[in-house]
Amino acid sequence: MGPADLLRKSLLTLAADDHLRDLVERAPVSRTVVRRYVPGAYDSDAVGAVAQLRATNRLATIDFLGEDTSELAQASAVTTAYVRLLDLLAAENLTASGQAEVSVKLSAIGQYLPDGHDIALANARTICAAAERSGTTVTLDMEDHTTTDATLATLRELRVDYPWVGVAVQAYLRRTEADCAELASSGSRVRLCKGAYREPESVAFQAMEDVNKSYVRCLRVLMQGPGYPMVATHDPRLVDIATALARGAERDPDSFEFQMLYGVRPDEQRRLADRGHRMRVYIPYGEEWYGYLMRRMAERPANAMLFVRSLISRG
Repeated sequence: MGPADLLRKSLLTLAADDHLRDLVERAPVSRTVVRRYVPGAYDSDAVGAVAQLRATNRLATIDFLGEDTSELAQASAVTTAYVRLLDLLAAENLTASGQAEVSVKLSAIGQYLPDGHDIALANARTICAAAERSGTTVTLDMEDHTTTDATLATLRELRVDYPWVGVAVQAYLRRTEADCAELASSGSRVRLCKGAYREPESVAFQAMEDVNKSYVRCLRVLMQGPGYPMVATHDPRLVDIATALARGAERDPDSFEFQMLYGVRPDEQRRLADRGHRMRVYIPYGEEWYGYLMRRMAERPANAMLFVRSLISRG
């Protein structure tokens, strides 16, 4: 196991450390630096970020930060926040032509509660109905491996009434290539990412080289299918491979898209958009930024050094 793999494991451990979370969140410098990756805590911050992206032909998917909801009232509050956000995006004419959609973690809307499947499904239906009224779509985020089957089951139920609902899958899970083969159907929208949770070796590849190889295998399955692949990566090699696979599959430029995180490789984002690719930026907003940021750094350890240098330069 190389240094990058060890760093990734360490960051995933820190993501679950509540004591460190308190220290980092209280540090005044942290808020300043985090603004590069999280535009703010409010709907208006997310909407403003979408408007800025539109000026450079970039699309957006928006995540209201929070997960592992433990109270029914909290799950309802998150659902209401998404509906309010979608209404605001529509009012600002930011949902036309797929400009902005939302990404939803089922654990944030009740998946871990007693009767969690039914609660999360009902709340997801409410969000999907709001998205349909607003003229846009919803993508279900994927969380740790223990929720994969439940998330895919919810996806299947949602797609009966909302066939455009998308889902994220994670290349570091050993099962994902088979999941891609099942998901790559007509009308299906699938976001392929590497994965950002600490998982046991029994279910997930541990070395980044193996994760990358799995990513390419999964990507090939998605590009050869009739669905809509969403290529979520900052790795320039994987961007080139995705472009080549799309060309080999004779895909039209609007039949797939690239996705990157807000604040990460913005010049590359603009370059891809300028070349005619659909380029969507994942925008998180809200107060619950610590776990999100630590997992994103683990997903691409180079981001960790960027964050540390930012802290040092502003400290």
